[in-house]
Amino acid sequence: MNVLNLVNQTGKPKIYKSLDSNSMKIKGLRWFIIGLIFIATVINYIDRSALAIMWGSNDQPNSISGSLDLTKSDYGLILNIFMVFYALGQLFSGKLFDKVGTRIGYVISIGVWGLSSFLHSTVRGLVGLTFFRSTLGLSEAGNWPGGVKSNAEWFPIKERAIAQGLFNAGASIGSVIAPPFIATLFVAYGWRTTFMVVGSFGLIWIIPWLLINKAGPKKHPWITAEEQKYILEGQSKADQAATEETKGLTLKQILSHKESWAIVVGRFFLEPIWWLFVGWMPLYLADVYGFNVKEVGMFAWVPYVGAALGSIAGGFVSGRIIAKTNSIDKGRKLTILIGGVIMFLGLVATVMFGDSPERFVAIVFFVLFGFQFAIGNVQTLPSDLFSGKSVGSLAGLAGMIGVFSVILMNFLVPIIQENFSYTPIFVAIAAFVPLGLGAIYYFAREIKSVED
Repeated sequence: MNVLNLVNQTGKPKIYKSLDSNSMKIKGLRWFIIGLIFIATVINYIDRSALAIMWGSNDQPNSISGSLDLTKSDYGLILNIFMVFYALGQLFSGKLFDKVGTRIGYVISIGVWGLSSFLHSTVRGLVGLTFFRSTLGLSEAGNWPGGVKSNAEWFPIKERAIAQGLFNAGASIGSVIAPPFIATLFVAYGWRTTFMVVGSFGLIWIIPWLLINKAGPKKHPWITAEEQKYILEGQSKADQAATEETKGLTLKQILSHKESWAIVVGRFFLEPIWWLFVGWMPLYLADVYGFNVKEVGMFAWVPYVGAALGSIAGGFVSGRIIAKTNSIDKGRKLTILIGGVIMFLGLVATVMFGDSPERFVAIVFFVLFGFQFAIGNVQTLPSDLFSGKSVGSLAGLAGMIGVFSVILMNFLVPIIQENFSYTPIFVAIAAFVPLGLGAIYYFAREIKSVED
């Protein structure tokens, strides 16, 4: 049978018929898998950003707050309820993905969050909005431990940071797309129709996911022998030895390893930095500069371009350092340190120089670049330390702890802002940067598999 090349000789993925089998083979299948997770993450952030972008104010009758007669305090309550269920969803979905696998785990997760987002269009007040926001948070959380677990299955150790960077870039690209896209839909059709449109994306995504992600790399009928060997030989000894019957560690067993606390404590301090801008930047632009929904859509996407670039750059730099030094420890820690320095300097600059919308947005561009440069490597640490059967559980636990830190921040932001300004908030999260990095360096003296 003739080989069917669907892409030219550029080194990019090819789809062809095997010479010794009737089954289709895809060269670079792992990049198709991470590509689908990237798209899911884009959808995730479009869905979660919609509320903040269309919230508006009471003097804008076509906005969510105006049409439902809701206040900023109501927004803070809804945001925190979302985050509580998002935190619980991190832990629950981490165990779920370890139990049922990434294929079915993603179907459950994105199916529920797509439906929840769609049903935002039916609400008539605070209770209905809060209910569907809680189911959205519970289900959207699965994207993160699911993505980390999938990367551990489909990528050798040296490529996991770049895979995680591509995955995280989906959050940034989603945040870039969301403001102008949602604002355009909002102006043309209103917020109810907008929720119907964005909620449909996740439900449609399930179709290609089920068609392409038939099994893991050990059994997938479309994977080439070369790629299968490359993936499996590049994993830790514990991953190589794992079978379907291998059981993951309990949370108590995972936390008995000091290195696990590097991820848990590190994410407690680092997560609020990202979420401050995701949850509150549209309202900051409205409060401080008087922006309406359309103007928020014109400005709020810019910093997430920096975040997307940081995701890719952080994964690339980490991979290069590991390749040159043959040290996972050096690759992860040095990249996290560089990102932390950029974050810290940017947060200080928001206080000292962010006195216009243009300057503020430009500074946040660098803050989010530094955050994503570092966080992709932080999120990769569970797969560096443990085999695949335990990765989802640790990633979910660390995500839950990080989100509880965000919940505390969301509770304090409106209180501090109303009594003082946003400045103390920026000062506080700037101090979180060295605390987060310090925890990683202290608890994980050497980043390597604890199970080998």
